[in-house]
Amino acid sequence: MKTNTYTLIDDDLVKGCIEKDNHSRKLLYNRYSNELYTTAYHIVNDKDLSNDILHDSFIQIFNDIKSLRNTAVLKFWMRKIVIHTSLKTLKKLRQVEYTDQPISDGIITWPDPMSGELLEKAMFNLPEGYRIVFSLIAIEGYKHQEVAKMLNISEGTSKSQLFHAKKHLRKMLSNGH
Repeated sequence: MKTNTYTLIDDDLVKGCIEKDNHSRKLLYNRYSNELYTTAYHIVNDKDLSNDILHDSFIQIFNDIKSLRNTAVLKFWMRKIVIHTSLKTLKKLRQVEYTDQPISDGIITWPDPMSGELLEKAMFNLPEGYRIVFSLIAIEGYKHQEVAKMLNISEGTSKSQLFHAKKHLRKMLSNGH
């Protein structure tokens, strides 16, 4: 399958990957690896571990790509594999503690303008449970119900974790950390 890299679309990449075409696999990897690495890194907060997760995820992606029915959801489907692989890896390494702390009625407001670099630095200083829920909801766009199912926690716990993550972030950002 020799096609110009710039005109190759996801449909063609998926077809090539199903046919085990190494060129298509390489192009798919090159097109999405940075974004998928970032997703893993936001969850595990470790560069080497994120690379391992990316590797394991792409093995699963290439093995399971024939089950993908709609190439329009390719990126979402791959991201979901990376998230599940990240969570499974974390679970193997250590048990994540989630707490059912009550949610206050206070409203969190974010500093404006906010530096992405400053937010990322603060995010990685969050307790692990807060960071994972914050990453999945605020960055990856999942809903509390989906996060609760992924992490095997209640929706209330997901909401509490997000609330406390925002509270911690606000405190860290207002202190200039």
